[in-house]
Amino acid sequence: MGDATNNHSTEPVVVVTGFGPFGHHKINASWEAVKMLHQLDTENDLKIKLVTLEIPVEYNFVESEIPKIWDKYQPELVVHVGVSSVASAITLETQAHKSGYKQADISERLPTLGSNCLCDEECLTTKLDVPAISLSVTLNEGLPVCVSKDAGRYLCEFSYFTSLSQDESRARAIFIHVPELNKPYSASDLAKGIKGVIREILIRRKQN
Repeated sequence: MGDATNNHSTEPVVVVTGFGPFGHHKINASWEAVKMLHQLDTENDLKIKLVTLEIPVEYNFVESEIPKIWDKYQPELVVHVGVSSVASAITLETQAHKSGYKQADISERLPTLGSNCLCDEECLTTKLDVPAISLSVTLNEGLPVCVSKDAGRYLCEFSYFTSLSQDESRARAIFIHVPELNKPYSASDLAKGIKGVIREILIRRKQN
């Protein structure tokens, strides 16, 4: 798991994760985009401490390590990013489920039924105003951003549920699906959109 930080001590921490390779995604667009955030001077522009982490596509890793990320960094915001073969635009997910995961991970494993015992609820929904965030980023960044209620019942949704279960406010975690690279957006384009989402969420959290 990669970790890129610098030594600021007073800025709010924003953790952004991308996934490693899986299936035909030998180069995962999510991690390629997340890595680009540092090149966009995201820390200085948004006055944050940016932590970027690459997560393997494994249920056991997600279940054990994401709670540790929340405990270690005490983040203002956690942004999980994953690639979607069906996405044609940056997509903000609104909810995640505890069960129903039937696609094996890169270790050929499934989560055991109810293994994610961090929360009793079957479905967790973010309290962030995702439609408004989507519209603002689309207008401000010139990149289409859309909203989804189906995160796919794979590692993406599993990681989102795990983070939402760590966040009692339900307003400090978001999942972003990105298209495959150059279909039609480059890693830099996707990073620009992710940065815009982070900016918009932080602005709204300060206002509330």
